Amino acid sequence: MIIDAHCHAWRHWPYQPAVPDPQSRARVERLLWEMDQTGVDLAVLIAASIDSNADNGEYTAQCATAHSDRILAFPDVDCRWHSTHHTPGADQRLKQVVQELSPRGFTHYLHEDRDPAWLLSADGLALFKVAQEARLIVSLACGPRQLPTVCELAARFPATPFLIHHLGRVTTDPLDSDRLNALLDASATENVFIKLSGFGYASSKGWDYPCSGTHVLVKALYEQFGPDRLCWGSDYPVSQRYMTYKQSLEIVRTHCNFIAPCDMSKILGDTFHALLQRTSTQPCTGL
Repeated sequence: MIIDAHCHAWRHWPYQPAVPDPQSRARVERLLWEMDQTGVDLAVLIAASIDSNADNGEYTAQCATAHSDRILAFPDVDCRWHSTHHTPGADQRLKQVVQELSPRGFTHYLHEDRDPAWLLSADGLALFKVAQEARLIVSLACGPRQLPTVCELAARFPATPFLIHHLGRVTTDPLDSDRLNALLDASATENVFIKLSGFGYASSKGWDYPCSGTHVLVKALYEQFGPDRLCWGSDYPVSQRYMTYKQSLEIVRTHCNFIAPCDMSKILGDTFHALLQRTSTQPCTGL
C-alpha cells in the first residue's frame, strides 16, 4: 500500500508564472492518472484556498466523495491566507467544518516568519481541543523556529497527531544546522510526525533531481524519528516545478537507500494508514 500524504488539487492553477492550461493542470483527474501510472493507492488532498480558489475546501471534499476509494481531503481551516487567521472563534469554525465535511484531518498554515504564540492562547487551545475531540489529524505548515511552540501544543493534546509539512522546512546546500537541530529536537514529542515531501524547497537546486543534498536531512530524520513517524508525500502538482510525480516517490523509495525495506513500507504508506485507523472510529474506505 502506498499513500501520498501530501498533495493538492485546484479548479484553477493558483501560481505564477501563468500556465497555458490553468483550468486543467491542477484538477484531481490528472492526479488520479499519475497515481495509476505510479502505483499509488490513496492520496490526501491538502486544501489550500489560494488565489482564485476560495472554494478549495469544498472542491477537495467533492473530489474525496467522488473518489472515496482513492482520495481523502483535509480542509484548510483558518490558514494564513484566510481573513479569519488567528482571530476569535477558530474552534467554532472547525466544528462547522467537521459537521459539514466529516474530514479525517485538517490543515493549518502558519506565517512561518511570525511568533506562533497564538497556538497556546485560549483561542488556539480551543481550536485544537476540538481537533482532539473529533479525533482529527493536524497537518501543519510551520517553520523550524516555531517547532518548540508546536511541540508544547502537541504535548497538551497527546492523542492528536501533528504532521509537519515538507521536511520541517529545513534547507540544505548548505545544510542549516540550527534549523535541523530544532527539527530533530521535536522528536522528543511523540505525537509529532514529519512529511518527507517538498524536496525541491529544501534544496538550493531543487531542479537537480534527486536533490542529493537533501538525503543527509532525510537520513537524520529517519534515525531520529524512525519510520513510524515519517510519511511520504508528493506535493503534487506543485512539485512539477522540480520533478515528475513518479520522481517525487522515487526520490525516497530509490534514492534513500539507507532506509531498510521493512521501514520503507511504513514511510510510503503504513505509518499514515495507522494514523487513519487511530484517529477515527470509521475504517478508511478502500483500504
